[in-house]
Amino acid sequence: MATQDKLPAQVSELRENVGEDGHTRKDSVTNAITKGQGLSGYETLTVWETIKAFKMNALICFLASVSAATDGYQIALIGNLVANPGFIEQFGTVLNSKGEISMASSVLSTFNALASVGQIVGMVTLPFLSDRFGRKAAMFWYWYVKHDRHAHQVLLAMSIVIECVAKNWQTWLIAKILGGIGVGCMQSTLPAYIAEIAPTRVRGASLMCYSVWWMVGQFFAPVALQVMAEDDPKDYLTVVYSQWGHIGLMFLIYLWLPESPIWCIGRGQTERAKKMIRFIYRGADIDVEHQYNLMVLVLEHERTELAGRNDKWWAIFKGIDGWRTIVACWTLVTQQFIGLGVFLSFASYFFLQAGIDDPFKVVCITSGINITATIAFMYVADTWGRRYLACAGTTLCWVCNVVIGIIGVTPQTGATNIVFVVFACFWNIGLMANASTGWGFIGEISSQRLRPYTAGFAAASSCVIGVIMSVLIPSMINETDWNWGLKTCWFFAGVGAPFTIGMWFIIPETAGRTHAELDELFERKIRPWQFSKTVTATGQLLESEKQEST
Repeated sequence: MATQDKLPAQVSELRENVGEDGHTRKDSVTNAITKGQGLSGYETLTVWETIKAFKMNALICFLASVSAATDGYQIALIGNLVANPGFIEQFGTVLNSKGEISMASSVLSTFNALASVGQIVGMVTLPFLSDRFGRKAAMFWYWYVKHDRHAHQVLLAMSIVIECVAKNWQTWLIAKILGGIGVGCMQSTLPAYIAEIAPTRVRGASLMCYSVWWMVGQFFAPVALQVMAEDDPKDYLTVVYSQWGHIGLMFLIYLWLPESPIWCIGRGQTERAKKMIRFIYRGADIDVEHQYNLMVLVLEHERTELAGRNDKWWAIFKGIDGWRTIVACWTLVTQQFIGLGVFLSFASYFFLQAGIDDPFKVVCITSGINITATIAFMYVADTWGRRYLACAGTTLCWVCNVVIGIIGVTPQTGATNIVFVVFACFWNIGLMANASTGWGFIGEISSQRLRPYTAGFAAASSCVIGVIMSVLIPSMINETDWNWGLKTCWFFAGVGAPFTIGMWFIIPETAGRTHAELDELFERKIRPWQFSKTVTATGQLLESEKQEST
């Protein structure tokens, strides 16, 4: 494999571009290059200065995130439609204690479990397409199921068509599986794409923009159901029809998005990579050759580190890359163990079973809080950092589970319902800190060469746990089964404790670090809580430049 004196000509040019005046300067440059690092020239810009300098880049990341609204909307519909009277009348199969038609726990479990299975299928299969044919090609794959080289079925569109015509729960289930595959493909591709496109200084905000749009989708699903509950309580199909607008907008955006330049470099497409860099940074004063060389440097360093090792997809389970996979998985997997299914997937049904008279209204309130919280977290992601947001948010969720569990074993009154709703709101704020960072981590924790595979596996790991929870939660909260009610939160306080504690010992700080710097920190086996304090080769190079300028 390549060593420093065997690096490609582009890397030698990079050394000349940054200069080698003075012994200290030369040593810093050499050290940085051997670690795959170099200065872009924009390290000292603030978050807002970076956005203003690279307006086109910011627009691309923003628009790429918009399709997350479809993801959030579809997932929210799965959990909230089951509380709609018209939906229950159409698909209900059992009678409750009052003799009224109700949704069987087994049916609810099957809806969510197989939707999650669909997500898993999409998450673990799409990375192979993304790695071979590019991120842009992977985005369009959400739309097509291919057979004999001809596209014959549109995934998300077909799922909506089936929802529109379904007359029994078995048919509705088919739609959930197809929609789950499409959503899973989206979840494993977009965070990785944004992580590769966004400048280091605003990578956190760009990744969290995905979470903002996801929450916007989550918000409008119960809002739509609330509106229909007031106008026509049994009309659920109008909400289903509204999904067409989402996928139409997705298609237009994907037509315009550029390919990831660093993927082009990995595939030897030099001129295409430079063309994409020009497009992504249109209107900005940048040296295209220099930015291209920096990307080459990262890939060459990773190839050097791979000398004598296997570079297949299963490398995500081995050595340092194996540890990076665990880190990428941890935050999202922890969501499942601190009550994601109860407070988000089955939110309306949980509130209904807990005795709340207007569950859709409560979900609308919590969804509005979620959007506000996510926007606030996006603002501080690159200043406060991601580690403390993730760890503190997860801890808050765990505490809320304990409090609500206590409420569950006390006499139920109007006051206890108010306290329950308040802490449900706090739980949602904590989850937004966890989710906003967690979806970012699956895109930025991995090495470049394994990014699609690590992202897909990390997202799928969460869904695997989600399948299990989808089977258990309906029985926990349904009055015709275990009828735990608010006591369900004791379960999540118990299983969530080790994962919450683990957050503080496993999650590193990634804010302000380039992909090459993260490679160095993981290779040096720096403790996660020391990532932000450790000086990298880039830091040494910046310091040497500062000394020379004074």
